[in-house]
Amino acid sequence: MKLFTPFKVREIELKNRVAVSPMCEYSAKDGHPQPWHMVHLGSRAVGGAGLVMTEASAVEERGRISAADAGIYDDAHIASWSPITEFVKGQGAAVGMQLAHAGRKASTAPPWTGGKPVSVADGGWEPVAPSATPFDAGYNVPHALTVSEIRTIVAAFRKSAERALAAGFQLVEIHGAHGYLIHEFLSSLSNSRSDEYGGGFDNRIRFALEVTSAVREAWPERLPLFFRVSATDWVDGGWDLEQSIELSRRLKALGVDLIDASSGGVVPQAKIPVGPGYQVGFAEAIRKQAGIATGAVGMVTDPAQADTILATEQADLVFLAREMLRDPYWPRRAAKALDVKIAGPLQYGRAW
Repeated sequence: MKLFTPFKVREIELKNRVAVSPMCEYSAKDGHPQPWHMVHLGSRAVGGAGLVMTEASAVEERGRISAADAGIYDDAHIASWSPITEFVKGQGAAVGMQLAHAGRKASTAPPWTGGKPVSVADGGWEPVAPSATPFDAGYNVPHALTVSEIRTIVAAFRKSAERALAAGFQLVEIHGAHGYLIHEFLSSLSNSRSDEYGGGFDNRIRFALEVTSAVREAWPERLPLFFRVSATDWVDGGWDLEQSIELSRRLKALGVDLIDASSGGVVPQAKIPVGPGYQVGFAEAIRKQAGIATGAVGMVTDPAQADTILATEQADLVFLAREMLRDPYWPRRAAKALDVKIAGPLQYGRAW
């Protein structure tokens, strides 16, 4: 069964091809992960995943989606993340951090308190973006970044990669999807600039390439670098699969090892045909046409479905999100369903 075969990328070998997708927990304090994060991420490692990814972790304080988001924008965050990385690795899983900047979708409330934008008057902050266009009605109008400010954020990504390494992470993923800052530059639906960061394709991908180059320079050559992309905006005239494939080619040339292929998020009115495996075709197309490893994500829930995606070479990894929230031990259930024996924690040995 392909799902439980190792996957080696640079010097890191994942024991299987099940990856825990980055999922915001809205439970951090001043960017610092809390005991909740230890239990959340640690239990997925105990559950048998080959790769455990953190939630989107902001490279700047203003780059958090909410004030309760995790971060890696301060040196003090290193000590907060270190026990978590140590535990996850101790359970035989690789541990990765997603480096992120929310852009114009920043300064919102946690979902269980409504998820709505938080104004400056109510304790929020001014978000930043390629252009001074809010995500939707009622959202804070973002500050349009100057070229100098763009360079500052590129440097923030670089510094955050250095902190992630110091905290014990083995892999970093750049978040270029879901309508956050990098995606906002990529899509003409959110980028109306007329300088070297806007307009044609080469200009709109410039920020993504600069961030990638900076992170790859800071991140050891022996360790993997992933990039999450929204393969399509699901809106005519927006970012699409053809552009994603070309971007993936260029990212590969800069040292990116895998494209984590998601979709949507840059505009609220997109109509997304959600269904089992609805994004797998993007991973397959990028893998074949850009010649780079990919991860499939999006309503992958059934063990046989996940194994088929890999066996038919549509992707190299499967990323599970909500299914892993429902069942931290999904890999163990999948192994049983596929008649594969996998090792478990010694502390739980009597249960096997």
